[in-house]
Amino acid sequence: MNSQEYIEVAVKITPFSEENAEIVTAEVSELPFESFTSEEPYLKCYIQKELYDAQMLKVVLGGLEGLGFDVEFSANLMPAVNWNAVWESQFTPIVVDGRCTIKASFHEGLKRTRYNITIDPKMAFGTGHHQTTYMMCRALLENEEAVRGKVVMDMGCGTAVLAILAAKMKASKVYGIDIDAVAAISAYDNARANRVGKLVETYCGDASLLQRNTYDVLLANINRNILLQDIPTYAHSLHKGGLLFVSGFYVEDMPMIVAMATNSGLEYVSHDSMDNWCCIKFRK
Repeated sequence: MNSQEYIEVAVKITPFSEENAEIVTAEVSELPFESFTSEEPYLKCYIQKELYDAQMLKVVLGGLEGLGFDVEFSANLMPAVNWNAVWESQFTPIVVDGRCTIKASFHEGLKRTRYNITIDPKMAFGTGHHQTTYMMCRALLENEEAVRGKVVMDMGCGTAVLAILAAKMKASKVYGIDIDAVAAISAYDNARANRVGKLVETYCGDASLLQRNTYDVLLANINRNILLQDIPTYAHSLHKGGLLFVSGFYVEDMPMIVAMATNSGLEYVSHDSMDNWCCIKFRK
């Protein structure tokens, strides 16, 4: 993707809170938006011009009535920008505990680690939360025996960083699911580029696709509200003794995540945190 026109939709949330912004993000992400940023009192959402449907957005936002906050939105055409150049300027390599390097193809001369992953996403803005990606990668690295030879599912796989790492760690099979078709295609391409294409299968859809199989390890780096909705499905999809790793939420949200997991038959094992982001390990 070189030069592409985008629509910036500014959703005004009253009263504004990060929690309310997360709720709006979860709903609006059902549409083909590629990126979201919070700038109080707005949630700003970005979508390719030809994919923007104002009437459909109005219907989705209308479904938020009765949740204790109001929303209104405006849309503006952004000038054509070389998003690849923006991406290159924003993305710096990530090295996880000296054992895993996540970089783009234009990063050269880096010291090689045990696992080296090259990611070139087909999306407009960056890689999301580096802290959560870092913690999920670290969780995998700390549980090598649980991954080797096992079946792994990466829910909300995005660019497939976690799926690729699991495959490189000798998982027997890795699946990735993302609700965004662009992400699912990007995940497939990235798996092939990292020479694990035969091990990784990616699909476009939601947690309902999990019923096709059961898994030894399930990874979900998604936002809090989606996790609370889908943890029962994750638990049902795990083998006895299987592991669930979740991230994408704040430390203060941990009690409700743990409560939902416990009620779904999972056992809390441990957690990690970085810059107020949280990652939790559960066992079935």
